[in-house]
Amino acid sequence: MKARTDRRVLAVLALVAVTTATPFVWALSISLKSEESVFSPGLLPTSTRTTAHLSPQAEEVPVRVLRRLDDGRLRVKVLSGDSRRIVDIDGPVREERRLDPHFENYPRAWTAYPFLSFGRAYLNSLVVALLVTLGQVVTSALAAYAFARLRFWGRDVLFFAYLATMMVPGAVTLIPTFVLLKNMPDALNALLGTDWFSRDLVVGGKVLGTDSYFALIAPRCFSAYGTFMLRQFFLSVPRELEEAAVLDGCGSLGVLRHVVLPLSRPALATLAIFTFMWAWGDFFWPLIVTRSDEIKTLPLLLQTFQGQYGAQWNLLMAASVMGFLPMVGVFLLGQRQFIEGIKLGAVKG
Repeated sequence: MKARTDRRVLAVLALVAVTTATPFVWALSISLKSEESVFSPGLLPTSTRTTAHLSPQAEEVPVRVLRRLDDGRLRVKVLSGDSRRIVDIDGPVREERRLDPHFENYPRAWTAYPFLSFGRAYLNSLVVALLVTLGQVVTSALAAYAFARLRFWGRDVLFFAYLATMMVPGAVTLIPTFVLLKNMPDALNALLGTDWFSRDLVVGGKVLGTDSYFALIAPRCFSAYGTFMLRQFFLSVPRELEEAAVLDGCGSLGVLRHVVLPLSRPALATLAIFTFMWAWGDFFWPLIVTRSDEIKTLPLLLQTFQGQYGAQWNLLMAASVMGFLPMVGVFLLGQRQFIEGIKLGAVKG
């Protein structure tokens, strides 16, 4: 009975794994196909070579069948030689399918739009995602420790009020955040009597306000979800360890740094992985606050592969494959701590 249950569980897990992996395999397959064979059936990037004899004594040459005539003959276009002529032949036509991966799609996707550098967008996404991840981990750890261990008036009320912001849709705070960022440079310039906050940076964008790295990073460096998750984990840390650190002369920050954070690596790794994946793939907020090509992120660049009259699907998939490689790398680096955090969360007592 147990063996039968184990086989069923393995079957369900295998089905879930196949369902999860299918979009990635499909994207990889499309990225290696030619533009003509994007919608051809099958996952393998193959090409069909059609050949025929133009006359009984002639050699076999590559052709493309245009149509079948009323008399049964075939009208074909000859694809060899300098003259691509159209002739009518009696047939037959031989088709040969072969594996034909187009690895050149990747450098083509990297240089497809010179006005919007793929490398610059890639670097922008990497910098923004790393800084947002670092900001959320630091602010969430500090706030979670304060809510979990420090005693001050109104702590629980403040925590539940902060937690209630998770129920507010992001669309509700989008416009107020945008207006605040837009007016921030003028307000600071008027307050300090300078024009420095509205200047253009050498690397692109402005110092503050919309169309700046500050707008891409700062509003997303705080997370009620991250604070809640770390607080619950910090509550499981034995108080005896913290009391021993206090007796050794550590203050609150010392206890957090030397005791709580080392014991909370699984929770920190989990928060970092989730935050990086969310920040890396975020499309809507960068679309709203950026105008300069120099500070656009990778999701905005991927949109340019879809034009008004069609899409370059093979180049789009090649760019997408290069786009999700950092997320795979981050997960592989943090999977040990991530899995450990899941195990710890599943154990009671």
